[in-house]
Amino acid sequence: MFHAASSPGQHRTPLPPAQSPASGVPSPRSPQSQQARAAQERPAEPGKQRDAFFDNAKYLAIVLVAMGHSWEPLKGDSRVLEAVYTVVYSFHMPAFIIISGFFSRSFDMRPDRLRRLVTGVLVPYVVFETAYSLFKRYGDHDPSMNISLLDPWYLTWFLIALFIWRLTTPLWKTVRRPLPLALAVAMLASVSPDIGDDLDLQRVLQFLPYFVLGLCMKPEHFQRVRTRRMRMLSVPVFAAALAVGWWAVPRMDTAWFYHRDAAQNLAAPWWSGPVMTLALFGCSLLLTACFFAWVPRRRMWFTALGAGTLYGYLLHGFVVKAGDFYGWFDYGWMRRPLGEILVTIAAAAVVTVLCTRPVQRVFRFAMEPEMKWAFRPDSVEAARGRVNAPREKVNA
Repeated sequence: MFHAASSPGQHRTPLPPAQSPASGVPSPRSPQSQQARAAQERPAEPGKQRDAFFDNAKYLAIVLVAMGHSWEPLKGDSRVLEAVYTVVYSFHMPAFIIISGFFSRSFDMRPDRLRRLVTGVLVPYVVFETAYSLFKRYGDHDPSMNISLLDPWYLTWFLIALFIWRLTTPLWKTVRRPLPLALAVAMLASVSPDIGDDLDLQRVLQFLPYFVLGLCMKPEHFQRVRTRRMRMLSVPVFAAALAVGWWAVPRMDTAWFYHRDAAQNLAAPWWSGPVMTLALFGCSLLLTACFFAWVPRRRMWFTALGAGTLYGYLLHGFVVKAGDFYGWFDYGWMRRPLGEILVTIAAAAVVTVLCTRPVQRVFRFAMEPEMKWAFRPDSVEAARGRVNAPREKVNA
């Protein structure tokens, strides 16, 4: 998933200038040199080469997610904080989902990829949906909270959504115009309150266009927003978004940004569902492009943390909910500007720690279990054979 994605682009190394070979060094036309050149030109193996831009983007997006969750208990007392919350919620999950779709482009029904989908997405969903339900039941003293894998609670919805989106990837790669079709599905979902809460299908369907957009994107599309001009233009865009967010606080229901309800559930006329779907899609794309424009392209101190964003995403929710259950957000000073800033910094620090390698080693059993016992050995061997086949062909 997003914690183990690598750049799909090919990396070519330029050939050295022609010169006389030194003693013992193969000439440029020798078979050994041709093999080395072929090894240089073949695509990088998964896990061997990572694009710093995408790791940086994933880390910064997960920090915004954690900040947004920490603001939820406080935003009701501050119009400014709620405006910032609204702006962040308009693009942080779309950015995350677009990246997830981009790195799902190669997904098919190959046994090794299905196995990774189960162990890296479905199993963590089962584990953490159970854990969060139990935490809610006993931590919040809520005996009515039952374990239900069909009704995701809190942030586990993203895992089941990603599971469904990836399973449908071959379909979206087959149809002629996938993005308009995905938008049509999202618009229909926004006027269908009978869909209910099973598997959080409203969110699955209403966020679907962002995933499909990621499937349709190519590396050069990201290059277009990573320019100095785009960074300069993004400043007034974000400023305008904050102004509109501040104006909209008493006039608009923030629930529109969650994409978990139909228009009728929000006491709005049915036709507002499709209109808001298209309007929010356009606004989210604009702000997401501005966000990507400011993501560093080079390796930073936090780049390596981009590989652990699943850990930060799933674990920080326990800290936020613990604060909610045990009254950590009830202190008056937290609802003043300085307190809100300190809570924001604390949320960023906590999720950063949860993305580190020591935390990954501790929780890998739940996030990335091998589960060899659950899969047929022939599928595992076939997967290894496909990975090794290009290497053997080059060395032949």
